[in-house]
Amino acid sequence: MTSETGSTGFSRRTVLRTAGAAAAVATAGAFTFGGSPFAVAAPTPKVRLAWTEVAACHSPLGFGVAQGFYAKHNVDVELYYQGASGHTLIEALATNKADLGAGLVLDFLKPLEQGFDVKLFVGSHGGCQRLLASPASGITTLQGLKGKTIAVADLAGPAKLAFAVTLAKAGFDPDADVNWQVFPWDLVGEAVHRGDAHALAQFDPWAFSYKKDFNLTQIADTQTGIYADRVCCVLGANGPFLKNNLDAVRRVAAANLEVHEYTANHPDEVAKWYIENLKPNLSLEDLTADLGSIVYHNHPVGDALVEQIRVSIVDMQLIKIIDPDTDAKALANRIAVNVLA
Repeated sequence: MTSETGSTGFSRRTVLRTAGAAAAVATAGAFTFGGSPFAVAAPTPKVRLAWTEVAACHSPLGFGVAQGFYAKHNVDVELYYQGASGHTLIEALATNKADLGAGLVLDFLKPLEQGFDVKLFVGSHGGCQRLLASPASGITTLQGLKGKTIAVADLAGPAKLAFAVTLAKAGFDPDADVNWQVFPWDLVGEAVHRGDAHALAQFDPWAFSYKKDFNLTQIADTQTGIYADRVCCVLGANGPFLKNNLDAVRRVAAANLEVHEYTANHPDEVAKWYIENLKPNLSLEDLTADLGSIVYHNHPVGDALVEQIRVSIVDMQLIKIIDPDTDAKALANRIAVNVLA
């Protein structure tokens, strides 16, 4: 589908419009969706959970609030729209605008290595990023990307980082063997379609739409290959809040596991809720297919989460984001916590 700016999926204008509306609601108080009939029993802990509502992979969070998954665990979750990047998520947690936050593992790691006081406590899903090539480029494999230009929205963003790791493990120097070129968020797909870049690295639902609408070739993703059975998105807790509200965080973790497993089994229901309440520039059919492709069964906690965090730290050392002298296992144990133990 074509957006107002000519790109597919969510346009930048859609992102900004949605962000403004969501921020206004967040300032006023908790989000409500469709008049959920589920009441939270009193007394009950209240938790402010930062999310990115324009990222369809976060839809289980809104669906979970609206359909009573969190209320079932006797926790009152208020969704706070933190923006559309890991930087704004970190800011929301650091400035006490939110108590918990949902985001990509690779957005969390560098700030946590540097001492940012957040603990990762539960995984949400794997597989919401894609590396896609133009059919005109003739590229069908990773090796075909050598010397080519890859469009990204952010040189420090997790889509670029994730596929820099993919290229490094395929024998590339990801800094020298390809050209990463930044385009405005809503023009990443258009850049490849017009021939300004040979390939792109981007998140769903945008990448999903670009693949379909521009007939792009999928070269890699964060669901298969080196990322098979890996979590990409997690929940983090503000350190002081976790220390003083462990039971509330435990309740959120339990509900999070439940709603993401439900999404894995019922992507059509979650897609329908998302379409009706957030009005994305996507069809129900496309969003259902996109959510159905995301690995919502992968939501590790405890030792499993620590190990996945450790592997991600090693990946970031490979592409020189994390200090090579950092003890990956020790860092993973420091920044991940088992609230369900």
